[in-house]
Amino acid sequence: MLKNKKHIFFDLDHTIWDFDRNAEETLNELYQIYNLHELGLKSCEEFISTYTENNHQLWADYHLGKITKDFLRAERFNKTFLQLGVRPDAVPNQFEDDYVSISPTKTNLFDGAENVLTYLKEKYTLHIISNGFKETTLTKMNLSGLNPYFKNVIISEDVGANKPNPVIFEHALNKAKAVKEESIMIGDSLEADVYGALNFGMEAIFFNPTKKEKPADVNKEIIHLKELLSLF
Repeated sequence: MLKNKKHIFFDLDHTIWDFDRNAEETLNELYQIYNLHELGLKSCEEFISTYTENNHQLWADYHLGKITKDFLRAERFNKTFLQLGVRPDAVPNQFEDDYVSISPTKTNLFDGAENVLTYLKEKYTLHIISNGFKETTLTKMNLSGLNPYFKNVIISEDVGANKPNPVIFEHALNKAKAVKEESIMIGDSLEADVYGALNFGMEAIFFNPTKKEKPADVNKEIIHLKELLSLF
């Protein structure tokens, strides 16, 4: 039963803050600013698609501690440009820094996010657990107007451990003065959010807006945030 829960822990990127939509807006702007078609890129759409695939894979490795923050930031665009045929000496060196400056200022949330959070905040104590980088996470929370909904924002860089490491879940519960039985995790990453919480002994809901195949051992799934209104 979810009615016995007191604390709801949310992931931020790809769960509340629409990472891919905000990234797409940013990359469309930077494609024009940097005149990337002059480097031989066929289209902005191909650039965004290639970047998105590379970024998702690098983030999966970062969640598991296989790579560092610095490697992720250095590699995601460099790999994308090289894959698309740009000469190494022609790769724009400032591109990553500009992306990191602009993207967190975007404020697109998943549909229904504010209504759902307003509803839940009246009944539960809400928290964020994010593997995102500290400075960008805080900017996203502030500019998107999300801070008032959440009592605690737990960021992996502060804790020194990423989801799915049980250390970050233990830290989050301690900070919230919560217990596992009265807590639940909601996120889009099966590895980091769902299995991270389940293996820690806490219930989890898989947020699956892209309708990936749900593993048999994952019991709770939502496609749209508004489904939470009927679950809690």
